[in-house]
Amino acid sequence: MKQLLILSGKGGTGKTTITSAFIRLAAAKAYADCDVDAPNLHLISDWDQEPERNDYFGMDKAWINSDLCSECDLCRQHCRFDAITFTETYAVDPFACEGCAVCEYVCPENAIEMQAAPAGEKMLYRSADTVFSTARLKMGSGNSGLLVSEVKNAMKTSAAADLKLAIIDGSPGIGCPVIASLTGVDMVLLVAEPSVSGLSDLKRVLQTAAGFGIKAAVCINKFDSNPEQTANIEEYCRMHNLDLVGKIPFDEYAVKAINSGKSIVDIDCSSGRAVQPLFNRTMRLLYGD
Repeated sequence: MKQLLILSGKGGTGKTTITSAFIRLAAAKAYADCDVDAPNLHLISDWDQEPERNDYFGMDKAWINSDLCSECDLCRQHCRFDAITFTETYAVDPFACEGCAVCEYVCPENAIEMQAAPAGEKMLYRSADTVFSTARLKMGSGNSGLLVSEVKNAMKTSAAADLKLAIIDGSPGIGCPVIASLTGVDMVLLVAEPSVSGLSDLKRVLQTAAGFGIKAAVCINKFDSNPEQTANIEEYCRMHNLDLVGKIPFDEYAVKAINSGKSIVDIDCSSGRAVQPLFNRTMRLLYGD
């Protein structure tokens, strides 16, 4: 199964808009949303049934047994994150706790233990022949890279063995979720916007993908909003032998489509028409045709 990952160097470039269009055009039977900090691919996916839901457990958090606590205050004094407070009893703020377990180590009464704490929720939509894996990280929780890996694994293990294509909506930026998204994919499509920061972000995410030795291609969204910067991105692609597979114009109807829960290829609009040849070129690169 070929895995196509769609990334952007920053949020708001139209990455998920293009991902949803690709899913429609490919009639994809396996896809995933790995933007676990702010997932939104489900908003434009046709699923009537509720997903299978499972808690995701990240780092352990400290818990204080007030019946054993002697109120010696050592835990609070040694906590570097100010996660332990005292009013009538000692308590741990789960948003501040980093799971270092120093409080458990210094407690003379063995009143503190580290417990698994839900850090997010994994969701798997599936029908007879299609799977969609996604997840949502809880506010303030870490280990997003690990959760991304679990999202991808759920998609792969739930999909039919003979499927030829999986499409993955990655996270913006170059952090841990992006690195986890890149692992094991066959190609990455980078969505750039025509701005000074857009070109800078494109360079950063290209360097990250290059570290994995993954084939990369570029498309420019809203290219006509800044022709000068579009030309700069085109020149950068030429200088570095990068495949520029397409350009999508700014389109007010794209916003209307997304707000109504549709993909840009579900309606007749300029952005929807532009994404079709972009999709065709990307598929040829992915399969080496």
